[in-house]
Amino acid sequence: MLLTASAPAVWGSTYLVTTELLPPDRPLLAAVLRALPAGILLLLLTRRLPKGSWWWKSFVLGALNIGIFLALLFVAAYRLPGGVAATVGSVQPLLVAGLSAALLGQRLALRTLLAAVIGITGVALLVLRADARLDAVGVAAALGGAVVMATGVVLSKRWTSPAPLLATTGWQLVAGGLLLVPVALFVEGPPPSSLTGENLIGFGYLTLIGAALSYALWFRGIKALSPTEVTFLGLLSPLVATLLGWIVLGQQLTALQLLGALLALAAVALAQLRPRRKAAAPLAPVPLAPESQVRTPTQAN
Repeated sequence: MLLTASAPAVWGSTYLVTTELLPPDRPLLAAVLRALPAGILLLLLTRRLPKGSWWWKSFVLGALNIGIFLALLFVAAYRLPGGVAATVGSVQPLLVAGLSAALLGQRLALRTLLAAVIGITGVALLVLRADARLDAVGVAAALGGAVVMATGVVLSKRWTSPAPLLATTGWQLVAGGLLLVPVALFVEGPPPSSLTGENLIGFGYLTLIGAALSYALWFRGIKALSPTEVTFLGLLSPLVATLLGWIVLGQQLTALQLLGALLALAAVALAQLRPRRKAAAPLAPVPLAPESQVRTPTQAN
């Protein structure tokens, strides 16, 4: 669980890295350079290509978990304040719980619903501002991103890959990155002709840590834990982003934000609790026949 939690914690640093180290107004370029080189690197390390149905399954999972998700995420980021986008995206655990019940046959527990409501409330208090403006397209993009990511998490649990974890991760990163390339070229144009040292450090961090390592840990967690347990760990991402803004950028934290952080952590902890299994009832002793009724083998013959 702790290893899986490190993935959304790393993703929470993406905002800081993007604003401080990357070229301005190039979010889709950042998404491409985050996913595609990381996927190629993992393919070179594992030297394993998909076989059979895993060609189209890798494309579907890569599109849901990375390509379409990141594209919708950046649309929401452009059209909405960050707090609104994060609050809308926090409904993802609720979506995963519903999809797990429909596709995996898992029981939708009251504890899960309660944790989802607490998590949404916590994220809203943590990042939402009173003067936040709403945009229909931005809200739709944020909600669509939550839906495709939730679907990707559940399908990743349903489809068990026979290949090693790093190979499966590489397939999805390549598929998602290739899907983003034409979108980035159409929206943002060709990449800048020159990059600074800070730009290279930022892109290197997103490629190696923000994608190759973190996605491998994320997909490992999906394989080891239930989808509901995994998706609640995603609430750590806005929490880490807020904390880094306070520590590195000197942004102030209010009492309501601290309350929101506590609620978000409470939701994560509540979602990880597992109900105790009832102990099996002891077997009733078998009554022995009276000694006078027990026949010896000789008597039986």
